Amino acid sequence: MRMDSHTSFLEEGHTWRDTATRYALLPLRIFLGVTFIYAGVDKLTNSAFLHDSGSGSIGDLMRSVRDTSAIPALIDLSLKNPVAFGGAIAIGELAVGIGTLLGLLSRLAALGGALISLSLWLTVSWASSPYYYGNDLAYLMAWLPLVLAGAPVLSVDAAIRARRRQRADGYR
Repeated sequence: MRMDSHTSFLEEGHTWRDTATRYALLPLRIFLGVTFIYAGVDKLTNSAFLHDSGSGSIGDLMRSVRDTSAIPALIDLSLKNPVAFGGAIAIGELAVGIGTLLGLLSRLAALGGALISLSLWLTVSWASSPYYYGNDLAYLMAWLPLVLAGAPVLSVDAAIRARRRQRADGYR
């Protein structure tokens, strides 16, 4: 049984495997992009989150994980102004999600997502036992392929690269 036969949905001159390889990171990009947009919007629209104290506030969350985090100094820094810190996290998640979903500055967006996930793992999720119950570690690992590969297809970055290539070919 041949798996490499040419069909109309495949790109010219490429096998099914070539096409699948090119699009392999797209589901991950969509998942992470949508998830981070949702997380950012959820934080910004949650009336309790952006407060110094109270049930569901960023301040109470930071105080509750301070003694179990890997980096208590980072928690102490965030507690100097928990509302600004919570807002920065929410806006960062929103920017990372939009950049990832659109494929705009995709490696930079993925690096931002990885750094957010790393900071959450070292603070909020650090006390999870066993370690793999902390979902922030899984998100960190999920961002790494996008940091390395970017968004090679169906992205603003790919469109910009194609336009540059087209202009360079036009000058020859």
